[in-house]
Amino acid sequence: MARVTVEDCIIKVPNRFDLVMRAAQRARAVSAGSALTVERDNDKNPVVALREIAEGSVDIEELGNALIKDQQKHVEMDEPEGDEMDLIAMKQEMVGEADEYAPEAGAPEAPALAEKEGGGEEAKPEKGEDEEAASEVTAEEKDGGS
Repeated sequence: MARVTVEDCIIKVPNRFDLVMRAAQRARAVSAGSALTVERDNDKNPVVALREIAEGSVDIEELGNALIKDQQKHVEMDEPEGDEMDLIAMKQEMVGEADEYAPEAGAPEAPALAEKEGGGEEAKPEKGEDEEAASEVTAEEKDGGS
């Protein structure tokens, strides 16, 4: 009986591979509890699926779309709704506020810590001296490179 059913289905779905994939998809749907569109006649789910395809009682394109959907690994993610966006914005603000209080890399130490460690003012070069030294190095590099 299945051989006759396959020959009938080839008229509806000319590619045998495509036919097998769609029939298997329909058979899985039937085993999951989908309503039958033909009588079972003591047949198993794959034979029932082939009979449904042969009679045209199921939409072949819909089976193909369901097959693609079931085989996809990537799940489409919906955009967050308004409430979720508000929560995300609040979290970002909280992280930003926490960053304001955190010491930055290379920032000078707090006065209380400086007094404990060395006690007092250290001789630090003024900004003007640093800028002059940097400009001298740049001038030397220019002269040496030409």
